[in-house]
Amino acid sequence: MSHEPRPRGGSLKRILVGKPIASDEADHQRISKVVGLAVFSSDAISSTAYASGEVMLVLVGVGGMAAATSSLVPIAMLVVVLLALVANSYRETIHAYPDGGGSYIVSRENLGVVPSLVAGASLLIDYVLTVAVSVAAGTLAITSAFPELRDYRVPLALAFVAILTVGNLRGVKESGRVFAVPTYVYIAMMAVFVGYGMYRHFGPGTLPVLTPKGAKPTPEIEHHFGPYIGSVSAFIFARAFASGAVALSGVEAISNGIPAFRKPTSRNAAITLGWMAAVLASGFFGISFVASRMRPMPSEAESVISIMGRALFGSGSVPYYLLQFSTFAILILAANTAFADFPRLAAIIARDGFLPRQFANRGDRLVFSNGVLILAGLAAVLLVGFDADVTLLIPLYAVGVFTGFTLSQTGMVRHHMKLRQRGWQLSLIASGLGALATLVVALVVIISKFTIGAWVIVVAIPIVVSVFLAIAKHYRGVASHLRVEPAPEAPPIRHGMVVLVGGVNRSALMALRYARSVGPDDLVAVTVAIDDDHAERIRADWDRFGLSIPLEVLASPYRDLTGVVLAYLDELEQRWHHEYLSVVIPQMVTEHWWQGALHNQSATALRLKLLARRDTVLVSVPYHVYDDAGRARPRSGATAAETHVEAPRPASTSAGTARDDS
Repeated sequence: MSHEPRPRGGSLKRILVGKPIASDEADHQRISKVVGLAVFSSDAISSTAYASGEVMLVLVGVGGMAAATSSLVPIAMLVVVLLALVANSYRETIHAYPDGGGSYIVSRENLGVVPSLVAGASLLIDYVLTVAVSVAAGTLAITSAFPELRDYRVPLALAFVAILTVGNLRGVKESGRVFAVPTYVYIAMMAVFVGYGMYRHFGPGTLPVLTPKGAKPTPEIEHHFGPYIGSVSAFIFARAFASGAVALSGVEAISNGIPAFRKPTSRNAAITLGWMAAVLASGFFGISFVASRMRPMPSEAESVISIMGRALFGSGSVPYYLLQFSTFAILILAANTAFADFPRLAAIIARDGFLPRQFANRGDRLVFSNGVLILAGLAAVLLVGFDADVTLLIPLYAVGVFTGFTLSQTGMVRHHMKLRQRGWQLSLIASGLGALATLVVALVVIISKFTIGAWVIVVAIPIVVSVFLAIAKHYRGVASHLRVEPAPEAPPIRHGMVVLVGGVNRSALMALRYARSVGPDDLVAVTVAIDDDHAERIRADWDRFGLSIPLEVLASPYRDLTGVVLAYLDELEQRWHHEYLSVVIPQMVTEHWWQGALHNQSATALRLKLLARRDTVLVSVPYHVYDDAGRARPRSGATAAETHVEAPRPASTSAGTARDDS
């Protein structure tokens, strides 16, 4: 039984994050399939709210409502087929690589280091964009309903990010239970929307038709698609298909977070993936089918699903408002998928040595809290930089995730070719077709959106990969320097010690007492004087208290503490010829954090310089000014008398000292 005390923290942190969870309770924090569907699928499922509208936007823009009516359903069917291929590939990934990591792990094991880093960088970038785009879209839904809030969309977006951050810092299990509710409300409303629409179409035949089949696009849409007006060419069809394929964003999330599921993890993750694919396919195809019959004219002011919901349920009806608020909620919670996956993927990459190792550390609630905080910070920067504008952020979206899709499925092709397990030929063909299709989508997205923002991601991915490689090179270099071979025990180290003091006070006496107890081969106290009067006062105090440790006074007419001390240490090293030189600095510790800013500033600057010196040991001796009750704490042992002993060996140098800022 462990007797380790529970970590302590500030009351605000405990209120927001909750009590720490012990490491041996990790299995109890795993989530069920029901919660897992909400946690890892909200991004994919939320795309049903806008994917059909994105397809219609392209088709209406080039060929009017006739093009949208004739091509929307075939494109939706192709997207569903692509979804089936991708979902099947990731189902195989889940069973083949049960420790999580998805595209990154598959690429690492089958394609090599660089492709895996491209996959990792692509997904990490996409997760940051997922948070920014999803929160911006959710904020837009709120400000559309309440126009008076439009000027406050950036603060609102940052507030939503903060809520998601705190929720995820509390742990996957706890946050999943809370965030699951809006997800299932949206699934229910989507089912009602599609079901009621199909009933009115196939039953009484009262499904409203909003726009004539020959209607032309509105002026603002025609402005965006002006160069493409006319027939639906192969490229335009591919572009519309790519816009619909954005619905697949988030399909990979479950394969990254397999360890979060209850045991058997792979089985439960695979089942959840199947549920997600079924919900996504039925929702996207159903909404697309109803849209092809109702013919809503896409608008930049209102989403297609809102236009259809208003006509289907009535503008002021309860079902319409339930549909809108559930859509808002799922768009906000789409960011939660990124919060669930970004930290896990970053932790895996960090364990491989391509990201700072702190990303692999679990926080108080057994989540990768550093990843959560970094993701929130990066998303906040994007929201502020792009003014929480969905139109500006959308072109950056989806390039990364389809790059990851392509590499993952290409990796599974290699996996099947190597292992040649039962039925591997069919799996190879499915993965190959999926890789080809997602590659086409990625290329179409890059080409069609390159000039309006996609180039940023094309440039960002190589930069991030270069950072990965630089970090790995650094870690390898450090490991090489730290590596040792078995050898006889080394002889004791000879070292001298310098105590930097600002005068004779309790803090300085404690540092001198500590230095004497270490037993260095040479010991000297050093102070820095800005003028002759200052030097004489320090020498007089030293003699008055009868301190036997030799004192060196360094003159500094230009009031330069750091430079004078460093020059003195260089000179001292040449005189003593020790292997190490220890520098002891007294440090005052105050009762409140803000009081610390009033002390130790000179010493802080000096420490940074000393840390860069070779063969120099830096020692801070704290002196606590207050005890736990807030009363001044005298140190009965730190008296001048206790330092009145013979020093190990006086240093015959001309030099000086530093202040302790006390």
